[in-house]
Amino acid sequence: MLYYLLYPLRDLWFGFNVFRYITFRAAAGAVTAFLVSIILGPYVIRRLYELKIGEQVRKDKYTAKLSEFHKSKEGTPTMGGVLILIAIVSSTLLWADIFNKYIILVLFSTLWLGMIGLIDDGIKMKKKRSLGLRPMVKLKWQILLGLIIGAILYLDPRVSTTLEMPFFKSFIIDLGVLYILFVSIVIIGSSNAVNLTDGLDGLAIGSMIMIALTYTTMSYLTGHFGFSEYLKIFYIPGSGELSVFCAIMVGACLGFLWFNSYPATVFMGDTGSLALGGAIGTVAVFIKKELLLFLVGGIYVAEALSVIIR
Repeated sequence: MLYYLLYPLRDLWFGFNVFRYITFRAAAGAVTAFLVSIILGPYVIRRLYELKIGEQVRKDKYTAKLSEFHKSKEGTPTMGGVLILIAIVSSTLLWADIFNKYIILVLFSTLWLGMIGLIDDGIKMKKKRSLGLRPMVKLKWQILLGLIIGAILYLDPRVSTTLEMPFFKSFIIDLGVLYILFVSIVIIGSSNAVNLTDGLDGLAIGSMIMIALTYTTMSYLTGHFGFSEYLKIFYIPGSGELSVFCAIMVGACLGFLWFNSYPATVFMGDTGSLALGGAIGTVAVFIKKELLLFLVGGIYVAEALSVIIR
């Protein structure tokens, strides 16, 4: 928003010219998101306490022993992902190019998954249990989002349906119409992997900081013709704006980590984990760095594989 409000005033004062630079807006967005999280954090946590939106520890014959170790966490406010979403959305609207198609789509994806998580957390609180939405119901809405994003990209003639292999400059696979399914799998897998990792205090959010920081850099390089040409990676016009969004994610996550580090005073819940995972998966798809997620998001992959094996 500030880009459109202040950059046109550069003829009145040369200082407004800084708003054209993605690097400046990315840094400013990260600081803004961090401050929003830090300032609003105590109020959000207090409201969650008042509304009795606390963590529910699963209790059954299979997890009896494990429940004893998690007993101290019961009652800790959850649904703290609302704070992350507020910080990300407000800062993005303030500092990013809000008419950039990639920004519009990644915000859409983040809010869609955040809403699924919010409903899931709400059911847990209302029914006082550790399970919210039925897995298949949650999965159906995630699949629908993935197919929508995939179809939008596939129908755009400017978007390539090829898959880039990390470390292999000339090894490229054209997925054709299967690209829609691939996009859906990436977004669903990324979203659920972060959700599964959100257990130990600060684990999911701490890892997300490093991943978002990596994709901040990769988004900037992908959207810069000179750097992408030199590094022999896909050049995607307009995708550089995603570095602003990713930097904002870093700031929001850093602010939330202050309250989520051990001993956690708030948990992000599905509201935050589904949204963050889906957001980074969507960014990965947009800049053609989907397979890079397996490397930078290794802890999420390990957690997901662990759950599947068990």
